[in-house]
Amino acid sequence: MKSDIEIAQEAVMKPIQEVAAAYNIAEEDLELYGRYKAKLADSLWEKVKDKPDGKLVLVTAINPTPAGEGKTTITVGLGQALGKMGRNAIIALREPSLGPCFGIKGGAAGGGYAQAVPMEDLNLHFTGDFHAITSANNLLAALLDNHIQQGNELGIDPRQVMWKRCEDMNDRALRNVVIGLGAKADGMVREDHFVITVASEIMAILCLAENMEDLKARLGQIIVAYSFTGQPVTAEDLHATGAMAALLKDALKPNLIQTLEHTGVLVHGGPFANIAHGCNSVRATKTALKLSDIVVTEAGFGADLGAEKFLDIKCRKAGLKPDAVVLVATVRALKYNGGVPRDQLSQENLDGLKRGIVNLEKHIENIQKYGVPVIVTLNSFITDTQAEYAYIKKFCKELCCEFALSEVWAKGGEGGIALAEKVLHTLEHKPGDFHVLYPDEMCLKEKIYTIASEIYGAVDVSYAPAALRALKNIEDMGFGNLPVCMAKTQYSLSDDQTRLGRPTGFTIHVRDAYVSAGAGFVVALTGSIMTMPGLPKKPAAENIDVDKDGRITGLF
Repeated sequence: MKSDIEIAQEAVMKPIQEVAAAYNIAEEDLELYGRYKAKLADSLWEKVKDKPDGKLVLVTAINPTPAGEGKTTITVGLGQALGKMGRNAIIALREPSLGPCFGIKGGAAGGGYAQAVPMEDLNLHFTGDFHAITSANNLLAALLDNHIQQGNELGIDPRQVMWKRCEDMNDRALRNVVIGLGAKADGMVREDHFVITVASEIMAILCLAENMEDLKARLGQIIVAYSFTGQPVTAEDLHATGAMAALLKDALKPNLIQTLEHTGVLVHGGPFANIAHGCNSVRATKTALKLSDIVVTEAGFGADLGAEKFLDIKCRKAGLKPDAVVLVATVRALKYNGGVPRDQLSQENLDGLKRGIVNLEKHIENIQKYGVPVIVTLNSFITDTQAEYAYIKKFCKELCCEFALSEVWAKGGEGGIALAEKVLHTLEHKPGDFHVLYPDEMCLKEKIYTIASEIYGAVDVSYAPAALRALKNIEDMGFGNLPVCMAKTQYSLSDDQTRLGRPTGFTIHVRDAYVSAGAGFVVALTGSIMTMPGLPKKPAAENIDVDKDGRITGLF
């Protein structure tokens, strides 16, 4: 059996100008990055902004497990299937972080015969957007420390510096560091921290900004520290906005590539859903809606994280209204949620499936709370049985949602026709009534409780003293009307990653909170979630190599 990278390397790609032409994008509106990648120039938006929007389909999933779900594979395969059926469809994805590529997750271009290509470029550096975000983030950190060193006119309290440095790699040793050691000229000694680039507020800002004017306004609102008198100090106070925007000028433009079957893919931005808001950029999504009749996009991790944030943060902020949600699962993952050991997942086990399907049930219920119709799809494995499929199909029917089997990994777009038919039927015959989960005017603790109880199934929320102080301060500063971005483990509906299935009777523990004033949301940190991941005992990086001809191996 061929690996994903072997399949991708055998692909015959079209020049990106030909892919763009299928969506009536002129060559003058492309900024080429080689033969198979391009950025969409600002001029394109001016040409398409008055066109009617297409339909928006969100792909999400159950809580991820070691057994695998294949959400991006389904997203790509569905886009290809719609193309095979003669529909004008385009795909909108996030950009991969180098951290997971070299850590534990592998690539993020899909899999099998449902991939975005060039796969290696997408997973490694791509068009440099993440490097630009990293540079802008660390420029702000440098300007902040330089201001303190050069007299500290703003009266910044070094004990209240909120802004963290970042890099796009899993490096746990940088979570907590001390800077400024050495001579007096080397800066003030203080504790500092690193986050992974996808957790930087600048990543969130880039993904939520409508244009350069909006980007600069949001960058200027970033709270970097507090003064000795307790007043917030912003990036604009440090005169950092213009320089950061200059670094982000090209990164603000969405990227265009293609699938193995030449369907267009807009790839832009990449916040993680467990520590950030987990969606590709507003610019990419809105542009895609103008270029096509159907946009297939995805949100990170399970629906309790990615879909909730897509619906409550991105759609709220950008005025988007999804027309349907595809919820991805696998028989293997459902059995894993039912307590079946990993080495027994290939065996038929209806009892284990019945125990684990409650995880799928909760995610279906959650999406339906937003007034959006749901289609459940199973990413098929050769070890699945007809009895297992029949049980899941009957289960979905009882919950009033469509069901389709997907074989896109093995068959590409052809294997997604059944799913595409269900999606089209839903779009044409099941109009949604989208609404967000909570109103802006609700206080922050009530918003957190609403998410915890309605989406996770918690009975209560507890707060560490630091979290209570932070939430009060955030509301006192006038940010209480912002939506909440919950930082939580992706592996469980609870904040304890060991509790699989559909846990009940649990309490969500909020240990701290902070405002991302530029992005426009409040982050609540739960459990032991980290904004700088670490590498596993055997990182994926150990298997990646490049031969004498420049051919990369081992990348998923």
